[in-house]
Amino acid sequence: MGSKRKKMNKELYEKTLESLQLELIKMQDWIKAKGLRVVVIFEGRDAAGKGGAIKRITEKLNPRVCRVIALGVPTEREKSQWYFQRYVAHLPAAGEMVLFDRSWYNRAGVETVMNFCTKDEADYFLKTCPEFEKMLIDDGIILIKYWFSVSDEEQEKRFQGRINDPTKRWKISPMDLESRTRWVAYSKAKDKMFKHTDTKHSPWYVVDADNKKKARINCIAHLLTKIDYKEIEKPSIELPDRQPDDAYERPPMEEQNFVPNYAEKVIKAEDA
Repeated sequence: MGSKRKKMNKELYEKTLESLQLELIKMQDWIKAKGLRVVVIFEGRDAAGKGGAIKRITEKLNPRVCRVIALGVPTEREKSQWYFQRYVAHLPAAGEMVLFDRSWYNRAGVETVMNFCTKDEADYFLKTCPEFEKMLIDDGIILIKYWFSVSDEEQEKRFQGRINDPTKRWKISPMDLESRTRWVAYSKAKDKMFKHTDTKHSPWYVVDADNKKKARINCIAHLLTKIDYKEIEKPSIELPDRQPDDAYERPPMEEQNFVPNYAEKVIKAEDA
């Protein structure tokens, strides 16, 4: 596995990431120009690095073209709907790419393991999910599914890091802690999910995520191969002359409420 090999140093990682992000911009422009509809699903264990990968994919892209969907707990009304219904509402229109940070596969994972759905509901999902995804693909949607795989040891390390880091502690929910006690149950649920939904028309792509940097690079590089894009020629841009403001009088600066210059205060403290 990639994580067992030599680590990627920060300089090489950032250089490679920047290159890939430039390609993502080209792909985004192609999606918009050609009216493509793209759905990318990110699944995996807690702390597997899905969020970090999504962040690196989206941080240079236009949020009007590429958006992230991370749904919370369904409402009582949503619980009474067709299971896929609340996800369908977020599918892309022409010229859009949607990244699902967890998706309808919640039913095959957390809902199954935590008994939030019945066995019949879970089995019915596994039976109908391939049919649902085939409908999407037959309608022209490009569907790409990633499973971020992380070892027990690495997940433990990341959880400990989150507990001790106040900037990351919010990432740990009671559900995350409970999932640690059901590691084997989650493994069995994932295996069963793959057996039913890793299909020829909609395969799963597994990302070895024990090394975060390499996982992000590998995922983005693979994503770029799944859409046959070309660079869109763009017209040159020339800034027009600014409108003359000879007759315009600005209101007095002292009448405006400026935020305090905290940055200057920090600089002076550092120089002291």
